[in-house]
Amino acid sequence: MTPEGRTARLLLRPLALEDAEQIQEIFPQWEIVRHLRNTVPWPYPPDGARHYIEEIALPAIARGQEWHWTLRLKSAPDRLIGYIALASSEGHNRGFWLALPFHGQGLMSEAAAWTCDFWFETLGFPLLRVPKAADNLASRRISEKQGMRLVATGEQDYVCGRLPSETWEITPGEWRAWKARRDRLG
Repeated sequence: MTPEGRTARLLLRPLALEDAEQIQEIFPQWEIVRHLRNTVPWPYPPDGARHYIEEIALPAIARGQEWHWTLRLKSAPDRLIGYIALASSEGHNRGFWLALPFHGQGLMSEAAAWTCDFWFETLGFPLLRVPKAADNLASRRISEKQGMRLVATGEQDYVCGRLPSETWEITPGEWRAWKARRDRLG
């Protein structure tokens, strides 16, 4: 079961089929999708969000292989502003996107930190590994700021084409040490 999460400013609500309409409205924008894996269809079809939720995300959740949340501001809990997911698949454990008006405010860092806690402290996984396009600087900054290490480079196919890629990772001990430093510094 995917629990609800809370950060200082966000609600992380488990993904539901009812979220398809809002996702369909905000997700299909080039600046959001261009650095996602090329499994995302582009141009995004009119029923893309519903299909993804029904045929991909909810079955993976039911199998206990993935955990998906919509992101909402506490001040506007009915309005979806982004998405974050965890997966037990080898080498690709977290992915996310955020509506453009909310970029640069540290919101995804909050969501990523909450999901790291869930990954290590609740699910008990021994490693979190996150691949990304090398030129996805915002995603890279989150990994750097949260104590992850760059462990591999290569190329991968994204919605925008084949790009240099990076894989970042963190262990539970490294995550706990990063949190302790963050808490000491306030």
